[in-house]
Amino acid sequence: MLFQFRLVFAFLLLALLSGCTFFNVNIIPAPKPLEEKVIEGEGRPKLLILDIAGFISEKEPDGSRLAGEKPSDVSRVKEALRKAEKDEDIAGVILRINSPGGTVAASDIIYHEIKSFKNRKKVPVYACITGLGTSGAYYIATASDQITAHPASLTGSIGVILLTFNLEGLFGKVGITENSIKSGAKKDIMSPFRASTPEELRIMQDIIDHFAGRFLDVIMARKNNRLERKELEKLADGRVYTAEQALASKLIDRTEYLDDTISEMKRTLEIGEARVVSYYRPGSYRGSIYSGADTDAAPAVNLININADGLEMLSSPQFLYLWRQ
Repeated sequence: MLFQFRLVFAFLLLALLSGCTFFNVNIIPAPKPLEEKVIEGEGRPKLLILDIAGFISEKEPDGSRLAGEKPSDVSRVKEALRKAEKDEDIAGVILRINSPGGTVAASDIIYHEIKSFKNRKKVPVYACITGLGTSGAYYIATASDQITAHPASLTGSIGVILLTFNLEGLFGKVGITENSIKSGAKKDIMSPFRASTPEELRIMQDIIDHFAGRFLDVIMARKNNRLERKELEKLADGRVYTAEQALASKLIDRTEYLDDTISEMKRTLEIGEARVVSYYRPGSYRGSIYSGADTDAAPAVNLININADGLEMLSSPQFLYLWRQ
């Protein structure tokens, strides 16, 4: 046995010294399908807890290549809904929300996916805001049949924001000038290297107004909406609301904790027992209904903790349904 080990070691060493490469070691784990974890309860019916957490984006998170493929929020939610749709025992879904919002596109896609799932699966979907449920996260919540919120949570921030920078003055101080060759006068609209013209600002404001109007439309269309359009317009100035304020303003249906929302869904379904489940990737852990929202197997490697959101905006301004703290 020792002789065989030495022979293999010598063969590998010889190959390395001679510059030959004949094997490939993949140190990054391959992505695995979602698996189900029973968090609590018993019985055949299942209630799925689906997380809407953190910044909502259609992009894969930074560091995903170091930690193995980590899907975008849009991809993860669609994958989970597809799995739930195929499971005959899934009796309902609870969106556990703790998010300040995100991009307009990602928020709208997830909203659409939840609405489509409800139409096909014919099961109730509730939303429970456990911490933050602002802007794009609230937009997504309106796709549900009921919106509840923990007493100490925040919601609201209804509206749109476009983040960009003007670096013209800074670059001028260091002697840097920008020279774009463009096919049309508006091709570099909202460039961070020059001031926007009044006409360009009007163009962008029209887009923002359109997306803001769409936000109001989805709120007006939510199942238990009791607001008149004029009432909603007064609420939609971008401010955030406590759970009690949101209830009084008719933005949510009840203030309660997640376990209360689970119990309410059981009563609605007229079932005494149910298994509360979540989906995860092998390697993560689910110990309770309040376990962490990250559903991926390997943690992202972050050697230097830098918030690069602002840097990304320099090259690509984004329209956001986001409470920007």
